[in-house]
Parts: sequence; structure tokens; C-alpha cells
Amino acid sequence: MTQTPPDQATPATTSPKGAEPGRVGPWLAAQLGDARWRDCALTSIGHGRSNLTYRVSSPAGAVVLRRPPLGSVAATAHDMGREQRVLNALAGTDVPVPAVLASSIGGAPGDPLDAPCYVMELVDGIVPFGEPPASWSGRRDRRRAGEALIDVLVALHQVDPAEVGLADFGRPDGFMARQVRRWSTQWDTWREGSGADSRTAAELTTLAEELTATLPPAQRDTIVHGDYRLDNLMYDRDDAGTVRAVLDWEMSTLGDPLADLGVLMIYWSGPDDPPVWRRAQLVPSPSQHPGFLNRRELTERYAAGTGLELDQLPWYAAFGAFKLAVVLAGILARASAGAMPAEVAKGIAHGVPPLVALGRHLLGEGLT
Repeated sequence: MTQTPPDQATPATTSPKGAEPGRVGPWLAAQLGDARWRDCALTSIGHGRSNLTYRVSSPAGAVVLRRPPLGSVAATAHDMGREQRVLNALAGTDVPVPAVLASSIGGAPGDPLDAPCYVMELVDGIVPFGEPPASWSGRRDRRRAGEALIDVLVALHQVDPAEVGLADFGRPDGFMARQVRRWSTQWDTWREGSGADSRTAAELTTLAEELTATLPPAQRDTIVHGDYRLDNLMYDRDDAGTVRAVLDWEMSTLGDPLADLGVLMIYWSGPDDPPVWRRAQLVPSPSQHPGFLNRRELTERYAAGTGLELDQLPWYAAFGAFKLAVVLAGILARASAGAMPAEVAKGIAHGVPPLVALGRHLLGEGLT
């Protein structure tokens, strides 16, 4: 996905699910003090499996609108407030984030949606997804992109939550224990409808038990992004070593920073990955092409920047595989029950078994 500069003029003809230009335009005009926003068009951005994102274009420019998934307002209403809060808190730090321009709790007269939402600036840049951007043609650019990815994560984990007004943003004590319990409970809820065969179901349950039994102590408590990966970053169009914005903060909280590094290991792929890793790569990543840092180089740079010991990183990566397997199982179960569109689950039915296998491999063999 690539975000482009604002359109100069766009008629109000686009109306994707979940947001109507006829309501969004007048609200934006009032919020931003510019009547040209009344004549706007909305275009969906992203993959539709989490909070929904729209580009709003008008003669006044373009912005980004975020709202919860359709049919899930009550469960995710707090996420909108949390996303806004962390974006506002990180403004001015070394972590690049879009500026929040307007927000609505949803349901009040004049609100743009029947759901919580907020509007942020549209940052011009490149989101790397699938293939490396054309501008990253050389090994030096790809290496610098990986270095920037880690350097921004280091910067995030060095922010003092209290200094930016986030001291009460989460409950860091016992964070990973609660995470394992939470996702184990989700698995128990979704198991029957997930379509997982008996062997996969048994091994996923065993993985949850093994994670519980080997829980490492946290070395530090920091702001945690919750879904840190290459395609949640926006890079400068002309400089692969510059991250313009970190996106998708809906899972952010306070907790163990190695949770972020662990899930990054699962999403990262390399050209020399062994089969157990390759089978678990559900989405093509630019990092599978030559020139990017490998996992060892990523983790060494992170350790140098944070001073954290990474002996227990395989556990955190195994948790990342477990969590992603449960997320996929939940999508499959809800799609099967008609609680979300069937197309949302397209292409992921095969994803749970290799993630479970990778999680168990990581606990037994480490990051090999």
C-alpha cells in the first residue's frame, strides 16, 4: 500500500462500507474550519481485518479516517481513544507518528459515523508490502530500511511513558502472563468453529501450556506497539533509511518490549529461511529478498540500542506465532459463523498449522 499526496479535487461519489461522504464531509468542514471538506470522497485503505481505514479526499486536501470494524463497535470503541491518545503522546518524540486532527466518540448529533472514529494527517510515503519498493533496488537501501525499522523500535522502547502522559496506559505488571491467558481463552472460544483438525487443535493447546510453563520475567516495562512489522511503517519515498510514520496502534499498551521484537521475528522472512519458517510466512514480505538484515542482525542491533538481554527471545517469538495462530483461528471461526464477511477469511485457512509448528520449534530449537 502506498499513500499519495492529497488530491486537488474529488467529487463525493465514493461511499465504501462504514463511512458516508455525506456525513463525513460536513463534519470535517466544521472540525477543520474549511468548507471545501464538504465535497469529499472516501476510499478504503488496507486489508479490512482490523480497524477500518479510509482516505478522505477533497478540494481542501486529503486526510485519513479510522473507525472500528463493522459490527464490532462495543468491543473496539475503546481502541479509537487509545490510538488517538498514544499518537498524541508520541508527537514530538523520536517515534514518527501522524498528527491527530479531529475525533468523535460516535453517536452524538452531527458525528460522522455511528461509531467512534478519528482523523489524522495523511503522511506522504511508501508502505512496503509484498515486493520491495522500486526505489529500494540496491542492497544498501534494503539494509538501511531494516536498520531504520529497528532504530524506530528502539526509540519507542526508550520513551518514558510517564514523561509523555502514558503512565496509566496499561498494566505492565504481569503483562505477558495476561497475554498468554487472554489468547488461550480466545482459542478456547474459537476452537470449534475454526476448522482446525484434531492434531492442530491439540498442538495449539499444548503450545499455550508450554508458554505458560516457561514464562520469562520482564526486564523492562515500556510502551508496546503490539503489531510492529515492516508494513506498519511508512518510509520516505526517496530515503530508505527514514521512517516517516509508524501506523496501526490499535493494540498498543504498556508491557514487555520483547513482545514487539518477538512478533517482528514472525513477520520477518529471509531468502535462506529453513522450511519451518517458510511455511509459516503467510504474507509475502519484502525482507525475503536479498539485501535486508537477517534476524540475527536485527536482534543484535536492537540489543545494542536497548541494552536488553535476548536469551529468552525465542519464547517471545513463539508467543508471537501462538498469538497470530489464534487470531487466524478467530477470523475463520467468525467468518464461518457469519459474524464477518467470508472474504475476510480468504486465503488464511491453511495458516494455523504452520504457525503452531513454528511456535513449538522456537521453544525447542530457538531462532534457527
